[in-house]
Amino acid sequence: MENIISVFWLVPVASLIALGMALYFYFQMKKEDEGTPRMREIAQHVRKGAMAYLKQQYKIVAVVFIVLAVVFAVMAYGFQMQNPWVPFAFLTGGLFSGLAGFFGMKTATYASARTANAARKSLDGGLRIAFRSGAVMGLTVVGLGLLDIALWYIILNAAGVNSLITITTTMLTFGMGASTQALFARVGGGIYTKAADVGADIVGKVEADIPEDDPRNPATIADNVGDNVGDVAGMGADLYESYCGSILSTAALGATAFAFNPVMQIKSVIAPMVIAAVGIFLSLFGIFLVRTKEGATMKQLLRSLGVGTNISAALIAVASFAILYLLGIDNWVGVSFSVVTGLLAGVIIGQATEYYTSHSYKPTQKISEASKTGAATVIIKGVGTGMISTMVPVVTISVAILLSYLCANGFQFEVTAENLSRGLYGIGIAAVGMLSTLGITLATDAYGPIADNAGGNAEMSELGEDVRKRTDALDALGNTTAATGKGFAIGSAALTALALLASYIEEIKEAVARLAEAGSQHMQEVLAKIQDIPSFMDYFQVNLMNPKVIVGVFVGAMAAFLFSGITMGAVGRAAEDMVQEVRRQFREIKGILEGKGTPDYKRCVEISTRSAQREMIFPSLLAIIIPIIVGVVLGVAGVLGLLVGGLAAGFTLAIFMSNAGGAWDNAKKMVEEGHFGGKGSECHKATVVGDTVGDPFKDTSGPSLNILIKLMSMVSIVMAGLTVAFV
Repeated sequence: MENIISVFWLVPVASLIALGMALYFYFQMKKEDEGTPRMREIAQHVRKGAMAYLKQQYKIVAVVFIVLAVVFAVMAYGFQMQNPWVPFAFLTGGLFSGLAGFFGMKTATYASARTANAARKSLDGGLRIAFRSGAVMGLTVVGLGLLDIALWYIILNAAGVNSLITITTTMLTFGMGASTQALFARVGGGIYTKAADVGADIVGKVEADIPEDDPRNPATIADNVGDNVGDVAGMGADLYESYCGSILSTAALGATAFAFNPVMQIKSVIAPMVIAAVGIFLSLFGIFLVRTKEGATMKQLLRSLGVGTNISAALIAVASFAILYLLGIDNWVGVSFSVVTGLLAGVIIGQATEYYTSHSYKPTQKISEASKTGAATVIIKGVGTGMISTMVPVVTISVAILLSYLCANGFQFEVTAENLSRGLYGIGIAAVGMLSTLGITLATDAYGPIADNAGGNAEMSELGEDVRKRTDALDALGNTTAATGKGFAIGSAALTALALLASYIEEIKEAVARLAEAGSQHMQEVLAKIQDIPSFMDYFQVNLMNPKVIVGVFVGAMAAFLFSGITMGAVGRAAEDMVQEVRRQFREIKGILEGKGTPDYKRCVEISTRSAQREMIFPSLLAIIIPIIVGVVLGVAGVLGLLVGGLAAGFTLAIFMSNAGGAWDNAKKMVEEGHFGGKGSECHKATVVGDTVGDPFKDTSGPSLNILIKLMSMVSIVMAGLTVAFV
């Protein structure tokens, strides 16, 4: 037992190494030259706008967190509906998630001008700075995530909490803090960036016929700020909670599956943490492998990033077999194949996303070609492509669920309590496998907005055509990696959310046990009837003939569409304000279009900030309110239906929106490279319209949905005590 516990210390050590390497990459980036005085000035504008926005957002989110923490404290200490550690776990989850986003965004705002300046010399120099600056985000997320997990595990053991089931379900609740923070960051950042982007495109490109990132466009700085607050801070907070949620839900499932065997129980709890820790070291190895040559094509650039990510994935697959063998996990070969299943699912989803969104392939090329007959056909083709693109990820995740389940329970098809528990543990550890090399996969995603801002800086600083060509290549690569990253995030959310479904059942049992210990005779009777998953399902009538389950499924599916509609509407309203402001400045400030007048960049930043802060509150609170209402009205059966419906509809809708948006964006990029008339042509204007429609698809509603489905699961878990109080 002591040897097993000693292995656990690899987890905090790996987290500290990740944070140390993140600092190393950050200071290495800061040593690079930021370029000309004009480049420095533009970078400073973006930096100030991004920090001002994040400061304001954190003030609003802090109020929400304080209110919720007080509610949880009352439930825990006043009514014994929750574990007394929950309010504190909730706050730390939100704090660490916010820190991950903050540090990643701070790095990105310093890296963009340095990337542009490095691109003045070589493509490889620009790629290296942008990618390693993105790695700061990846390593910060995994470092803070594992550190938070390790600290809570140590604290709860030191506090004398003897039950591993109680420890893991308590730790799981800090995921609600991470999810809440992530949703505010994703929704707020998405509204901010797309209000500026849509406003800049409609008035700048379509009406005024000036290039993207042209300094004459008043919304340009706000657009560049938005790339950082939405695609860096938002994505960092998003994947932080996916990463932690997958590890913690798997640990909770392991504690339950092997409750009859204390030694095996602690092994199964520690296993996902150790796999994630080893994944950090292999991510670092992969980061150092990424490099390219001058004049590289899009496929060669993608291959450069693929070398790092694919080698890291292959190595963690091999390492998983060794880790689980050395830990002595029952059926270690089968559980290892569950890890491999998750890894392969992540790779396949990434490749499918690349195929449907990169203009190196036919789907996006066909969208560009559709511009010859106008904007309407571009939109029709993009919607169709996005819908078709859902097939491969959905089939992949479905196969991964079945294979990981069967591998973990030794291919036992009979549904028994033991087979269910072991199979669900396999699904959870598949999610851990998919996210085990997040340090490098998130680096490829965070690279995107850094490259985008570098291109904007090069344009506004009027650098040479050769420099702009290099930054355009880096930016086009960033569009594809960002789309791939979103697909990866959504795929991991699906596996994590499924594992959280099983964790919800365990938390319901824990809540019933707490109320039984508090003296409730009724709860003592309930507890005796729900000792395993089959008996739990029977008691709460969780089956497709129960109308409460069916209603819950419908409400969950509706929630995904309602949430998307509200966030799309928010972007539309914010963009209208931005369009009016840009038009006003073109009309009233003399000499802007001739390059003689200076636009009021600050005013556009203020409009985006105000709109985002106002519009993000309702959709974010919706994700918290719906599970509570369903739990009180429809009970446990209704909540499980809600989570299933939200997962199925949310996952598919998110893939559709993210891929359609990415395809529209790269279709526009293809025209801008000189195809179908090039920049300024009618085809270009048609693809700009498509890209404008796709902006909130891929950067606001789509990526926010994966947080929605996990947050509803987390809220259901945290509010389990309230739900069973009405049983």
